[in-house]
Amino acid sequence: MLIGLFFIGIIGGMFIPFQTSINSKLNMYTKSPIYASTISFAVGTVFLIFLNLLLNPTMLTFSYIEQQSVNFYWITGGLLGVIFLTGNLLLLPKLGASLTVVITLTGQMIMGVIIDTFGWLGASVQHFTFFKAVGIILLILGIVLMNYVRNPNKKKSSLYLYVWLFLGFIFGFCTPLQTTINSQLGQQLDSTIMASLISFMVGFITLLLIKILTNRNFSLKNNDKEHGKLNPFYFVGGIFGVIFITVNIFLMPYLGAALTTIAGMLGQMLMALIIDQFGLLDIPKNKITFRKSIGIVLIIIGIILLRFF
Repeated sequence: MLIGLFFIGIIGGMFIPFQTSINSKLNMYTKSPIYASTISFAVGTVFLIFLNLLLNPTMLTFSYIEQQSVNFYWITGGLLGVIFLTGNLLLLPKLGASLTVVITLTGQMIMGVIIDTFGWLGASVQHFTFFKAVGIILLILGIVLMNYVRNPNKKKSSLYLYVWLFLGFIFGFCTPLQTTINSQLGQQLDSTIMASLISFMVGFITLLLIKILTNRNFSLKNNDKEHGKLNPFYFVGGIFGVIFITVNIFLMPYLGAALTTIAGMLGQMLMALIIDQFGLLDIPKNKITFRKSIGIVLIIIGIILLRFF
């Protein structure tokens, strides 16, 4: 059963590269990453409202909400999602795509293990062992081999680089913390998709306020000279995000923070490799190399050590 659940987590993670690629396409027409993210969260929120109307109509009534004990779980998960998204927007121009992926994924993995080891935020305690430490090291090596490409032409001061690396590591903490908090909210409400709706709604409201405070221009180009006509498909990125968040909330009680995070990470990296290999979504082809293959093997071994030892 656990293997099947882990596989579901991998599939959920595979939607993230699609969401990222689609949102980047939408950004060509909004000319604002914050605006594109706001639209993505808005679409995800509307999609979840329809899902809840179909599956949990009574949960959208005022009488139901009045009966709930509102706590920090209702707000924090959505805010952490926005922090992670905004953090990546800051990191990409400073570190580049590959190094941003490496450092944030490392932060995600470490925080997932810490949550499980100490049972933070109501998570089940999973004792830390020597083999788990080896598994973490192998996972980090695998992530680096799969993602990091050194650019010798790009010169930065040591302090400058280390500051941004540290911030990227901290931003990575947001994802497993968000998953754990949203999972607790899902158990409190006895509904995974209702917890997803609250998380997305908080994220949407936060991004909308940021957009209003920074730039009140909400115009959207239907046609761009360089990229052509706006494709309606570019608006579905938020739905892919809904799938990922909802799957994580569902899996957290069964797999724990570390394995849920690792399953999503593995799915993201595998789909990114597939997109690069075949040049999907108009992305230039980037063939799988021997180095990346070794990285995948190390990650799989690391996962086995973390799960069974």
